[in-house]
Amino acid sequence: MDSLTSTVDPKLLELLVCPLTQTHLTYDRQKNELVSEKAKLAYPVRDGVAIMLVSEARRLGD
Repeated sequence: MDSLTSTVDPKLLELLVCPLTQTHLTYDRQKNELVSEKAKLAYPVRDGVAIMLVSEARRLGD
């Protein structure tokens, strides 16, 4: 599956939280990332799998 066209299941998105802040995430379809506004981090989604590791996250604004 192309990482740019993969989507996140809405039911899964309801369950996922930021591992750092334990707050809900929003899905940025254009960048294919799960965004934690509170932590100012974006977690990548690769091949339809959310990579929920702080060490893999991109700082917002980068």
